[in-house]
Amino acid sequence: MEQQIRFCSSFDGTRIAYATAGSGPPLVMLTNWLSHLEFDWDSPVWRHWLTEFSRNHTLIRYDRRGCGLSDWEVQDFSIEILVKDLARVVDALELEAFPVVGICSGSPVAIAYAVRYPERVTRLILHGSFGVKHYSRYSEEEIEKFQTMLRLMKVGWGQDNPAFRQFFTTLFMPDATPEQMDWYNELQRISTSPEVAFRILKQISDTDTRSILSEVRTPTLVTHSRGDAIVSLDEACELATRIPDARFVPLESKNHLLLKDEPAWQRFLAEVRAFLGTGISESGPGSPQDVFPELTPREREVLQLIALGLDNGEIADRLFISSKTIRNHITHIFDKLQVDHRAQAIVLAREAGLGREQQDVR
Repeated sequence: MEQQIRFCSSFDGTRIAYATAGSGPPLVMLTNWLSHLEFDWDSPVWRHWLTEFSRNHTLIRYDRRGCGLSDWEVQDFSIEILVKDLARVVDALELEAFPVVGICSGSPVAIAYAVRYPERVTRLILHGSFGVKHYSRYSEEEIEKFQTMLRLMKVGWGQDNPAFRQFFTTLFMPDATPEQMDWYNELQRISTSPEVAFRILKQISDTDTRSILSEVRTPTLVTHSRGDAIVSLDEACELATRIPDARFVPLESKNHLLLKDEPAWQRFLAEVRAFLGTGISESGPGSPQDVFPELTPREREVLQLIALGLDNGEIADRLFISSKTIRNHITHIFDKLQVDHRAQAIVLAREAGLGREQQDVR
């Protein structure tokens, strides 16, 4: 798979680099606060994201102003400005309607764009997201952590020694391998200057989209790692609560950026595929235990039979247990998977690779 990199000019003449990869209907991806289109492409941190998102779609992503291949010498990183940059990229590609993925600080931009252009955004997927990250809401501990981050940027961001940047990497991905950590350390060094990184982080601390969250009319999926040290689970819950009818899915992970080999990544993919209505990845689904680690072995057996289309009586006969016990299992499954009815559970299970007769169900 290859990507094509091009450039467009934003409303103020700032050069914005954007890339396309894959084929099929468009999918626009807004990544976190720092990116580099070329360096991200073959990385051990982003490669699985890019591979999966471009498998059934034409994936569109871009370096925000101040980062990567886009112009660095800019001063304003407000949401209003970043929404205009996104609009220019979309117009350059002559896109009409498309789903948008917003990750971390890309999420407020995705939300604001969806509110301004509801006719264009067909689905909204938000991961590691927040609606408000305003400095005035920080606890004393969060203020101290934030001030430490700013001091470290000023002191050591651009140095060859990665010791200062390791602080950020550990917060973002505490379970990363040494290779993944080394790569993310290097991304921080080459993606932008210390001054720009400082200004971007300061702008993030002033983000507050609470006033427009109720105006989102796009079907929205919000996923979040329970142990995320960058954006707390409470912040994501607040975001999902304020967006009308948003589906919220907590993931069993400590990583802000989901890593390829953790079960939460398979669960995330199953949710996204079901939400977008795309097929199972060519790379094949993970095992049921990997995809749905929150379920007990018996609950996974029941979910497998639900995905096969069996009713409660048929499942009870197959597993030699009572219909009442099956109903209890199904109640627990729906609660854990955050689904409201059987049809949703079937879609989610089948997108995860369940519902195949040849699989061993005892």
